[in-house]
Amino acid sequence: MVASVQLKDSEIIAKRWAKALMDLAEEDSGISKEEILSNLKEINENISASKELAEMLVNPVVSHEEKQVVLTKIFQTRVMPIVFNFLTVLNAKGRLGYLEAITKEFQKELEGLKNILRVSITSAIELSDEKKDYIRNRLAEKLHKDILPSWYIDSDIIGGLVFNINETIVDNSIKHRLENIGKHIIKG
Repeated sequence: MVASVQLKDSEIIAKRWAKALMDLAEEDSGISKEEILSNLKEINENISASKELAEMLVNPVVSHEEKQVVLTKIFQTRVMPIVFNFLTVLNAKGRLGYLEAITKEFQKELEGLKNILRVSITSAIELSDEKKDYIRNRLAEKLHKDILPSWYIDSDIIGGLVFNINETIVDNSIKHRLENIGKHIIKG
């Protein structure tokens, strides 16, 4: 329970920071939101590549000033000013530990602006490219979004499809239908 509350709090914090960065980016039409996302990903990759750097940036014993010196040396000339300034504010507010989650949320914000929707689609068997295109196009029509699908295979669903759209599950599998029939028979 505590872990799920912390995860939810972390997600809320990341969404707020990502939204704030997006709002800043939208104030200047000359700023590329795609480049901001690219810079954020680059920063995350650099931090992930160095265990020492990652640990230092989230260590409460290391002062914000010391962290800022390191951040300035590594990133000031490598990323856009808006991204570096954002990183500086995250450091000052003690939120560097949320950077990866903020990056993911910023990507979701950007996809929302571009009318892109990520959908996980699970089938019982490998689908042909033709079938995948047909399913993606049908979803795009119904949802009025550009669909960015991730395809998975799970033979346990027997047949049909299971869609995960923004953490909402639409289960159109044969397994799910059989379970429902079983429930109705038991209630009988």
